[in-house]
Amino acid sequence: MGTTSKLNKTTSEFIRGQQMFFVATAARDGRVNLSPKGMDTLRIVDDARITWLNLSGSGNETAAHVRDAPRTTLMFCSFEGAPLILRVYGTAEVLHPRHPDWQSAVAQFPTLAGSRQIFDLAIDLVQTSCGTGVPEMNFVRSRGETELEPFYAEIGKDGVIKYWERKNATSIDGRPTGILEDSSR
Repeated sequence: MGTTSKLNKTTSEFIRGQQMFFVATAARDGRVNLSPKGMDTLRIVDDARITWLNLSGSGNETAAHVRDAPRTTLMFCSFEGAPLILRVYGTAEVLHPRHPDWQSAVAQFPTLAGSRQIFDLAIDLVQTSCGTGVPEMNFVRSRGETELEPFYAEIGKDGVIKYWERKNATSIDGRPTGILEDSSR
């Protein structure tokens, strides 16, 4: 359908209307990662920049990949209403909770237990396509709000850090994620 180098009013409104998005990354070698994201964790900073709050999970591939090769793609699909797929390509940086800019960056999002990184994407290409192959589905509820976030709230800050030590310090390919370092690289 089309490509541009920045978001516009139409693409920004489409992004804001989606219940979920996908993040794709890859290190210079090894596996490609594709992660679904949801909840109130994405911000359009301006027409050339998007940030998203990344919550704790069973893996931490995106952080490891961005450290090695910062190219990142976000994909938004219309599951309700008119069909559309929107991809945002760019270069991401990662901020961990120990980073000096963490407090000002995380203040842009709701307080959520298990918050582990903020990714900052500098956009270099926005592409839309028809999306007619994507099934139409109705949104029922956010599992993040009813299951994910309450789990991390219950185990507390110390429990979250222990979880990161066990499950989030390295990628499945053995790359460091930076989650336990004093600041990001």
